Amino acid sequence: MSTLKIKPKSACVWDLVSLGEVMLRLDPGDQRIATTRNFRAWEGGGEYNVARGLKRCFGLDTAIVTALADNPVGRLVEDFMLQGGVSQKYVRWVPYDGVGRTVRNGLNFTERGFGIRPALGCSDRGHTAVSQLKPGDVDWGQIFSKDGARWLHTGGIFCALSESTPLVAKEAMEAAKRAGSIVSYDLNYRASLWKSIGGKAKAQEVNRMLAPFVDVMLGNEEDFTAALGFPVANIDEHHAKLEIASFKTMIERVVHDFPQLVVVATTLRTANTATVNDWGAVCYYDGQFYQAPTRKDLEIYDRVGGGDSFASGLIFGLLDGKPPQWAVDCGAAHGALAMTTPGDTTMATLQEVLQAMNSQTARIER
Repeated sequence: MSTLKIKPKSACVWDLVSLGEVMLRLDPGDQRIATTRNFRAWEGGGEYNVARGLKRCFGLDTAIVTALADNPVGRLVEDFMLQGGVSQKYVRWVPYDGVGRTVRNGLNFTERGFGIRPALGCSDRGHTAVSQLKPGDVDWGQIFSKDGARWLHTGGIFCALSESTPLVAKEAMEAAKRAGSIVSYDLNYRASLWKSIGGKAKAQEVNRMLAPFVDVMLGNEEDFTAALGFPVANIDEHHAKLEIASFKTMIERVVHDFPQLVVVATTLRTANTATVNDWGAVCYYDGQFYQAPTRKDLEIYDRVGGGDSFASGLIFGLLDGKPPQWAVDCGAAHGALAMTTPGDTTMATLQEVLQAMNSQTARIER
């Protein structure tokens, strides 16, 4: 029987440590990036969002491993992270050259979309501090063997940033495995990030190199196809049996190639419009499949971070020793709630997540 063997919290400072980039998100609100005159600022990043969700919504102890250029933009990102509560003990601060010729901080412009107009993102993150991390820059022994971490989370966004970041991820995973920590990896395929460095072929090379170190793999059907090279899952999101059958076929192929995987999970989304989606999730755990109820016609305020919030809810359930069905239900509910508020990161409370798991209504709370 293959199950997750999670270290007790008594042996670790951290419930989870994430490795990834934290960017400044500039949000035009109801306007468009190309025509707005005002932006609202947030912090965000695929791997970081998971750590923040586990801290802010679920009350766990989390930390981020990242790097920032030491200038006012980096310090603004720091200030946002301080509000989020994720420990910055392992943040690497890189001296700034004055104009960003050698190092800078990442910017992410994202508009929400509405109706038939989809959400739009424009990243400005070349030559960022975190993309220049190299093996040996981070003291993984301190993190996993001395301080102790029950779980490491990273993903395909971080690994697409440069030639060296996949090697840093591999180094982190190897250290985590030596210390008996669980490793999760969100494939999170972004065509724009791989476009200039080899496209899907390069993404598959990198992700297949890292997959043998992973215990918990996350991604949607596009991720498994583009990032790992598996056949497209023919998911009919209006018929639950077809969802499970299609997903099961794809996951059986994934687990065949990477038999050490204990958990494989995906969100299931039908974008009826940019602002109305059907939303669900499926989780494979030790040969069995578990499905969260599909939320039909879920109204979306800001879809960015929904998948990351699914991941943090799922991981919380697993860290807390809950059954797989509870964990996937928690992830789906948390992801749904995260998309009802602006910004990349969750604004939900644990009580709201528990309520959403047990109710499909939005009855007022007094």
